[in-house]
Amino acid sequence: MLFAVIVNRMAMALLTLAGVAVVVFVLLRVVPGDPVAMMISPGASAADIAALKAHYGLDAPLLTQFWIWIKGAVVGDFGTSITLHVYVTEVLAARLPATIELALLALLVAVALGGGIAVAGTLMRRTAGEAAIDGLNSIMLAVPDFIWALALVLLFGVALPVLPLTGRIDPALAEGFATRFYLAESVLTGRFAVAGNILSHMAMPSLALALPLAAVIVRLLKQSLKEAMVQDYVVLARIKGFGELRLVLQEALRNAVGPTLALTGVQFTFLIGGTVIVERIFAYPGIGNLAIDAVINRDFPLIQGLVLLFGLIFILINIGVDLTVAALNPRLRHA
Repeated sequence: MLFAVIVNRMAMALLTLAGVAVVVFVLLRVVPGDPVAMMISPGASAADIAALKAHYGLDAPLLTQFWIWIKGAVVGDFGTSITLHVYVTEVLAARLPATIELALLALLVAVALGGGIAVAGTLMRRTAGEAAIDGLNSIMLAVPDFIWALALVLLFGVALPVLPLTGRIDPALAEGFATRFYLAESVLTGRFAVAGNILSHMAMPSLALALPLAAVIVRLLKQSLKEAMVQDYVVLARIKGFGELRLVLQEALRNAVGPTLALTGVQFTFLIGGTVIVERIFAYPGIGNLAIDAVINRDFPLIQGLVLLFGLIFILINIGVDLTVAALNPRLRHA
């Protein structure tokens, strides 16, 4: 039964990606702007422009262009970047690990911060402390990630310059890596000084991404814990002499975490979308920063590859969340 569900979801994912491919291809051709005109010199002749268009396949009919691109995309060939002059697949493979590590670190920070605040708010329910937590959470929820990024730059980059403002790692330490997953590799190989340097570069962008997601986690988890604390099994445990902290962590939390997990997975996709602006602010070399450069330069192959990659990531995250929630909830699993 589970295998059939996975096959069905993957089939729907392929249809969704096909729809995304059509939409992004059409939109790029409809929006004003010519990538060849942006890269050609002002004194170029009409023959030079025509030759460059032919080189990148932009002189063919739209249906022919789409068919050539989709045939390549099926086997992982998204064409050659117009501005970088390398295969789009190579560019994405080089930049994607940086964004994955940043997004996962931000998710970890958001879960830890949001879970801790939600538990603290539950323990301080019906007190001034709970009102203060709710007010703080409202601020975290109202301020978007890029505003948090600018605030962190001013605080820890200008007023108290204790963290690096840009980049992923100090250039002197960027040698000797076998993979593009710098943080994971440095930890696994015991290069903890290098890992610390990488974390110092990731601290501000990951926190900027994490704060809005942490606010969402606090709001839902705190409400779920509040509902769980009045259930019979919690009341019985309180009669047995369990302390409040033990009641929350041992009895209420395991039943309240299900809805929070589902929403966190959905919000994680928005967090990855937020990397586009946050990476730009911190000059972080991920696919978010790359996407802005691709749009500015009207790099059709790179934009198309990036949009399909983002779509695939979102779809895989949603499928993973659905399967995880079903595995944790017997009623959903049997259904």
